[in-house]
Amino acid sequence: MKKSISILFLILFTTIYAQHENVPLDNDVYVFLKEMKVKGIIGGIHDDSPNMSRYEVKKLLGIINENQNALSNTELGLLEKFSDEFNDDEADSSNAVQFLGDGFSKSFADLFSKKNRYMYAYREPEANFYLNVLGRFSFGQTFEPAKTNSTLYDIGFRFRGTVFNHLGYSLSLQKGGVSGSQSYAMLFDPRRKYNFKFIEAIENIGNYDFAEGYLRYYIEPAKNMRLALQLGREKLKFGYGYGSKFVISGDHTLMDFFRLNFDYGVFSFTSLTASTVGTFNVNRDLDYTKYLAINRFKLAFPKLIEFGIGENIIYSGRGVDLAYLNPMIFYKFVEMSLQDRDNGSVWLDFQTHFLKNIEISGTFFLDENILSHLQEMNLFSNKTAYQIGVFWYSPFAISDLSFVAEYTKIRPYVYTHTNDKNSYTTFGELIGHSIGPNSDEILLRAAYNLNDWIRLNCAYQYIRSGENIYDSENRLVFNAGGDAFVPYRMDIDPKYIDFLDGERVNQNIFTATVKAEPLRKFYLNLTYKLISRNNISRNIDNKTSYVLFTTNFEL
Repeated sequence: MKKSISILFLILFTTIYAQHENVPLDNDVYVFLKEMKVKGIIGGIHDDSPNMSRYEVKKLLGIINENQNALSNTELGLLEKFSDEFNDDEADSSNAVQFLGDGFSKSFADLFSKKNRYMYAYREPEANFYLNVLGRFSFGQTFEPAKTNSTLYDIGFRFRGTVFNHLGYSLSLQKGGVSGSQSYAMLFDPRRKYNFKFIEAIENIGNYDFAEGYLRYYIEPAKNMRLALQLGREKLKFGYGYGSKFVISGDHTLMDFFRLNFDYGVFSFTSLTASTVGTFNVNRDLDYTKYLAINRFKLAFPKLIEFGIGENIIYSGRGVDLAYLNPMIFYKFVEMSLQDRDNGSVWLDFQTHFLKNIEISGTFFLDENILSHLQEMNLFSNKTAYQIGVFWYSPFAISDLSFVAEYTKIRPYVYTHTNDKNSYTTFGELIGHSIGPNSDEILLRAAYNLNDWIRLNCAYQYIRSGENIYDSENRLVFNAGGDAFVPYRMDIDPKYIDFLDGERVNQNIFTATVKAEPLRKFYLNLTYKLISRNNISRNIDNKTSYVLFTTNFEL
């Protein structure tokens, strides 16, 4: 009888404090979970679609907690930090502080402690609410090609919570400004490149804003069965990849979307429809909305391998097409029945789980014409790409160190479409991999947790590109398939195109970062970056180097 009561209490207690709002993708817990997954402590973390709810994160931290004997001292410190953050049911005045209302500690001294901080918190069995103030300050100084600087500062808030034990919600808003060089502000923080207020630049100070918000419903209708429905806007990533990703890289403007996630045993399915915009135009009559639809099936075998097949469609010139809302259909054939107007892609991917401390992942991406002339790989219509990478945690038995090596190759004309409004882009930026078509990249990256609050990162990228050739009056002379906005022109461009044809450009990019969290949710970041660009065709070299200091906080 006592055992039954204990089990019932555990179920009710877990349900009451099941937080179903998502954890923002920039939260450091994702890095920790990835390393624990590669170490073999936890199973798959669906980092092909990485957005996780607090409920999911809490369960994974619980598994890690059961394996403390396999953790280093630094990993134990990280586990304790994240357990305090995500175990909402255990929050009290010993580990949390709020500045308005009652519930947790209200001591001003706790502002400088390692406790979780909330401006306001409200908790009841059927509803809870957490409010945080967000702040960010950045100062960037370039050394090459010229010495200049920019200062960026913004302030905002986020409130989140769960109601009725199943419905998670979140809303955040940040507003900021820029002083100093406006153009270099986009180098220091690339988000400015696709922010309407900053690009419009009609006010007396450069300013910008970012808004996110969504509702997410989660239910477990049967054992090992999970269903989540989400409507709103937040940062998305989709697909494997240790650097940039083929499907949705996240290095672009936020998209509004409806997403369905279904998991049952080894089977997973995701269906997503998102809306976004084209390039910026001063004449707003030229603006338009475009849509992205994704379906993906995956099989994940614990401690072995997971592999999947996915497809996506980009379309514009009409409202939401019901054909692409159908989760149980093959888009490519539907697109043909809709008179072949849209931009479709298919991809195959995998990720291994059977090697302790080593993970291998790969993706093969096919854009458009996938069933004919595959033997002629240099035919313009064979728009293919692939990526293969390895993640090695604790190499040579060095605890708290991780190493990544990855190679990416993207053939000419990938991401393009005969209708430039259907290119694989949003607000002038690629939705997919950042290097773009007719390029390849070698990525090497190492990271080391000096302790549970200081992390060191360094990365090296070697990128080769074949760019389109233009004359002195900016007229296209040779289309090398190197621009996602410039499609193949029938009867003008050559039928066969070799990889890296066009104006050859090589880039060497080195990045080093120190990130520290001396107080809970108060971060200090120092980054040095060197970009060396060599235009081999024109024998022109140039370098860009800068230091960026950033501090951001949550109160």
